[in-house]
Amino acid sequence: MTASAPATPLDNINRQSETHTSTANESIGPSEKSSDVEQIASDAKVEDIPPNGGYGWVCVACVFWINAHTWGLNSSYGVFLAHYLSTNTFPGATRLDFAFIGGLSISQALLISPLATAITRLYGTRTTLLLGVFFETVSLIGASFASRIWHLFLSQGVCFGWGMGFLFVGSVVIAPQWFTTRRSLANGISAAGSGLGGLIYSLAAQAMIDRISLGWAFRILGILACFVNLICALLVKDRNKQIGSSQSSFDYRLFRRPEFILLQVFGFLSMLGYIVLLFSLPNYAESIGMTAKQGSIIGAMLNLGQALGRGPIGYFSDAMGRINMAATMTFLAGLFSLVIWVFAKSYGVLIFFALVGGAVAGTFWAVIGPVTSEVIGLIDLPSALSITWIVLVLPTTFSEPIALETVARNGGNYLGAQLFAGLMYFGAAIFMWLVRAWKLGELESKAVVMHTSPDKLDPVTETPSQGAGNGHYENVLGKTSFLRRLFKPGRV
Repeated sequence: MTASAPATPLDNINRQSETHTSTANESIGPSEKSSDVEQIASDAKVEDIPPNGGYGWVCVACVFWINAHTWGLNSSYGVFLAHYLSTNTFPGATRLDFAFIGGLSISQALLISPLATAITRLYGTRTTLLLGVFFETVSLIGASFASRIWHLFLSQGVCFGWGMGFLFVGSVVIAPQWFTTRRSLANGISAAGSGLGGLIYSLAAQAMIDRISLGWAFRILGILACFVNLICALLVKDRNKQIGSSQSSFDYRLFRRPEFILLQVFGFLSMLGYIVLLFSLPNYAESIGMTAKQGSIIGAMLNLGQALGRGPIGYFSDAMGRINMAATMTFLAGLFSLVIWVFAKSYGVLIFFALVGGAVAGTFWAVIGPVTSEVIGLIDLPSALSITWIVLVLPTTFSEPIALETVARNGGNYLGAQLFAGLMYFGAAIFMWLVRAWKLGELESKAVVMHTSPDKLDPVTETPSQGAGNGHYENVLGKTSFLRRLFKPGRV
């Protein structure tokens, strides 16, 4: 942490305990020192204690439905992409044009995050959310009248991305603010909304395109998104004032922290794999001889897998450790892509892969809020996430174009894209494991200050957990080597 970085309650605990030790070491025994540290820790906690429930569950429900009508709607782009590629809706448009539209919507959502964060700081969360409702509604209605490819770039690409960005940035930090021990569970439930929305709208979009036209499919989706997001924007409440949340759009000092850089690489590689999987499955199904309807069902199953997987990922993250779960599930996403997707040539096997792969494919979105809060702290969480969204602009923009260009160069064979997605997930898991090793070192350092065992520290609060006794521990070893921590077991 830099000298100019904002102080957290835990920083104050460390400084006060160190001062106490150096000035009164001869006259005060170990038990008294540990008692003082416990008292300081107790005083620090009084500053703000999240209710760990209550109205927080209403906020979780609101964020769930916002995700369903932003990321969930965007997940259905795989159905639109398959339709565009199989028809001549926009004469002269290429595969790369359509690939960029899907990536553009996500990258624009992330690119606009600093502005959304600044508006939240100046005018509040609700204003940010209402701006998102406006842009998303305009984008879908506008796309319904598109007759040229550049119309689609501006509407379904740029404008939809802005709407999704304002809604996402305004809502993503809310669930963690209301919870402590249930933080990952709440975040997992919130993130599952995108999976449910993707399931519903992947099936609905294909049915509407087939029966009432592409234009009316866009209009109906726009009306539904406006109605649901507006209600949620009016009901949701943040706790920015209670926790003294920083709303800096770009705090460059975070890049001085190696653990933050490792977290960014994890996100970058995760998105390179995730976008390929999200947008390519329906078209992959058609490329091996399946119908457009079967492709849309497979895309829907991927989103069903996300909806079913994110809640349990959040629940077990609280018990097994959030960083542990993030690394393990990301590794499984890569493993399933290489072991199952590569060999999925039948409808049944592809449905199976969509379900099990979908359960772990979007792990990043289920864990990024809680994990970042543990690595960076709640106070700097909005600023850290704002930077994260900017870092993800490049992978979300170019991931699907890279995949489709690889497919084109291999005569329609998806093997290169499948290998690319799986290896990116593996790389992301490795960098999250490095973050885990760093976190273990932090716990070991805090254990020395608290004069206790690292195993008795809660990995979330970094204070002695329940049942840890009086905090006195005779055999404090200090921080172990980084290499040793890579293989050290523990809940982190």
